[in-house]
Order: sequence, then structure tokens, then C-alpha cells
Amino acid sequence: MKLAIYGGTFDPIHHGHLIIAREALETLGPDEVIFVPARVSPFKKTTPVASGEIRLSMLRAAIENEIGFAVDDCELRRPAPSYTIDTVKEIRRRKNNAEIYCLIGEDNVDELTKWHRFAELEKMVRFIVLDRTGQRPSHSYQVIRRKIEISATEIRKRVASRRSIRYFVPPAVAEIIQREKLYLEQSK
Repeated sequence: MKLAIYGGTFDPIHHGHLIIAREALETLGPDEVIFVPARVSPFKKTTPVASGEIRLSMLRAAIENEIGFAVDDCELRRPAPSYTIDTVKEIRRRKNNAEIYCLIGEDNVDELTKWHRFAELEKMVRFIVLDRTGQRPSHSYQVIRRKIEISATEIRKRVASRRSIRYFVPPAVAEIIQREKLYLEQSK
């Protein structure tokens, strides 16, 4: 079994995440792309705006009925910070030592060697870089490239300024954002 773990804050999940995840599914051919929302990323200076429970709800709504996509809340159930190595070990234990791809954003590559227990993690997974910028890579990892100019930061700013997020997020995610009154305050 081959699995691709796609971790992140997903605050909120948006079409950019989903499009690049679909590209990874079609390019790498794993049995599943597993979205793993982080409780608190070790490298983010701020905590997520939306709670873990709401981010999980948005993820589930975004991928409902999507073949090949799954959500795992293991990082939300563990104390912060969220370390990828702990997630890989847990998923591998549950999935009978599956071959695991670790999908990371291009913006995380420079910090990759600083990840918790990186030397051990590097032996357990194959890193795949998801590049939404279209720029030339400065590393040797396999790249899945799809130019998409959508970011969670932009979505939060649009909500705070009362602008539409239609076409940025799936309708079910937009409904949760509206119902929960998320991102109404200007954030970074």
C-alpha cells in the first residue's frame, strides 16, 4: 500500500490544496492522499485562527465523496506541537507499514532539515514537494507543480474585508466559514 500524507494547518482548506492534492494522487498513484490537519505547526509563529475541530470539519466537507482522499485527525488528538515523524509512525502502524510519501509545500523545503528528528524521518518517507508557484526548484526532491494563486492568508483577508471567497473554497467550506463567523477579524 502506498499513502501520501498531506499535512498542514488548512486554515481554511481551499481549492489550491485540493487541486495540488489531486495532481499528487494522479502523478504518484498512491492508494490515498491523507490530509492531516496540524494542531500547531512547530514552525508557525501563530496558532491557527479556526479551532482544530472546525478545521477538521472543513476538511471533511471539502473532500466528501472524493475518491482517493481521506482525513486523519491524529495530530489534533496529540498535544502540540505537531511533528510529522509522530504522524508517519502512527499511520504506518495502522496501515501495516505502508510506503509513505510526505507531501510538503515548496515554502517548507528550506526548513526541512530542521524538522523534528529529520534524519530518522527522511529514512521513513519519500518527500514530494508541492509547488504552486511555478518557480525553478533549488532542491533535488521530486516536484509536483501546478501554478495556483490561492492562499489561506488571502482567503482570511477576503473574509475580513467582506469580499467573496466563492471559487476559492468549496461551497461546503464557505458555509462553515459563514456559519462559524470565521476570519472576520483581519489576520496574517
